[in-house]
Amino acid sequence: MKILVVGSGGREHALAWRLSKDAEGHDLYCAPGNAGTAAIAKNVPIKAEDVEGIVYWAVENKPDLVVVGPEAPLVLGLVDALEAEGIKAFGPVAAGARMEGSKRFAKEVMFAAGVPTGRAEVFKDPAKAKAALAAYGLPVVIKADGLAAGKGVVVAETAEQAEAAIDDMLVANKFGSAGAEVLIEEFLDGEECSILAMVDGERAVLLPSSQDHKRVFDGDKGPNTGGMGAYSPAPVVTEEMLPEICERIILPVVRELKKRGIVYRGILYAGLMVTPEGGRIAKSGSRVNVVEFNARFGDPETEVVLPRLGGSFAKALLNAASGNLSEDDIVVRPEMAATVIIASGGYPGAYEKNKVITGLDAAAAKGAVVFHCGTRAEGDSLVTAGGRVLSVTGLGATLREAVDIAYGGVREISFERAFHRSDIAHRAFERS
Repeated sequence: MKILVVGSGGREHALAWRLSKDAEGHDLYCAPGNAGTAAIAKNVPIKAEDVEGIVYWAVENKPDLVVVGPEAPLVLGLVDALEAEGIKAFGPVAAGARMEGSKRFAKEVMFAAGVPTGRAEVFKDPAKAKAALAAYGLPVVIKADGLAAGKGVVVAETAEQAEAAIDDMLVANKFGSAGAEVLIEEFLDGEECSILAMVDGERAVLLPSSQDHKRVFDGDKGPNTGGMGAYSPAPVVTEEMLPEICERIILPVVRELKKRGIVYRGILYAGLMVTPEGGRIAKSGSRVNVVEFNARFGDPETEVVLPRLGGSFAKALLNAASGNLSEDDIVVRPEMAATVIIASGGYPGAYEKNKVITGLDAAAAKGAVVFHCGTRAEGDSLVTAGGRVLSVTGLGATLREAVDIAYGGVREISFERAFHRSDIAHRAFERS
C-alpha cells in the first residue's frame, strides 16, 4: 500500500515505524516527518496543518490511505477534505474531532450518553465562574474549552489558584479563543491510565492499556508536560475491566455521536481515572471515570502501544477507515513496553534548540528503539528541534526488562542540557 502519515513528532515516527514492520511492505510517506521518519519513509515538506497542501499532494499522488497523527489537522477538517476527494483517511471528521477540540462538547456527549465522568459547568463570565467554585470544593479542575497545546488544564489546590486560572483564561486571554469558555470540573481521585480504541463508526476494538507520566520530574513533581514517558500494559487496568470500559465508555460515545449525525472513525482515546478502594468516589458513582477524550493516538503512549501490536497494522487502519473493523484486526504480542522521553533543558518552559545529538546507534545496539520527537538533520549531524527530543523504547518479557532496555538506550544518548525522568513505570513497580 501507498500510505501517507501526517505529522512530525514521536507519534508519527512510531506510526511509520510500525507500518514499516508489516510483512506485506508499504510505500511510506510522511508530511512533514522528521529526521527519524526520513530513514524509513519519504518526507514530504508540507506542514500537518496545511490542509489544502496535503489534499493537493494526495490528489496528485493517490495514496491508498492517509493516517492523520496530530489533533490540529483533524479539527481543521483534513479528513473531511480528503474524503471529499475520494481518498481514504484514518481519523475522525472535524465534527468528531470536537471530542478533543471542545471540552464542552465532549462533556455534553458524555452526559447524554451516560458515560461516567466528573460533573462540570461551563462559563464565559469570570465572576460567575469564581462564584461557582465553592460548590466544587478543593482540589478543583479548571479547563480551557479548546485546544491549548496541552497547557489548558489547571488542577487548583487553593481557591486563589483556581481564581488565577480563571483570570488567565477569561480575562488575560492566555489561550486566545481556546480559553473563551472555561469548564469548572470535579476533581477525580485515583490513578490515571490511557485506553486507545480503534473505531470504525459502529464497532470498537481496544488497544493495549498504557500509562503516561505527565509531570516533568521524578516522583510526579513539577509542571505538566506533553508526557515524559509511558509504559504498557498499565496494571491499574485489569483484563476484567476492559469489556466494561468498551461497553460503558467507548461504545456509548460512538452511538451518541451517530445519533448526532457524526460517524466516528479513527482512534477514540479515553483518558481514565481509576479510583482505588476507599478513595473519593466521583458524583457519577463509578470507580472508572473519563478525564478527557482525545481524537487521535496519544504521545508518548503510541510509542509503547504500537510496538506491542502484531499482524498487519495497515490492514487494521484501513478496515477502521472503511467501516469494516473486526477483533481479528488487532493482534497483541505478549511483550511489555516502556518508553523514556529525553527532553531539552528548560522544557516545558523555554529551551534552546540546535544541540548536536550523539549515541543513537549505540542505543539501538542496546536493543532500544529510538523515536524522534523533536529533531532535524543539519548536514551530517542530528540536532534538537523541540522540547521533547527523543522517545527511547524498550520491549521485554517483563516490564522490568522493558524499562531496563529503555534506560540502557537512554544512557547511550547525549546532547547539551538533555534530561529525563528516572522513574518511568514506578507505579507499576510499587504494586509488586
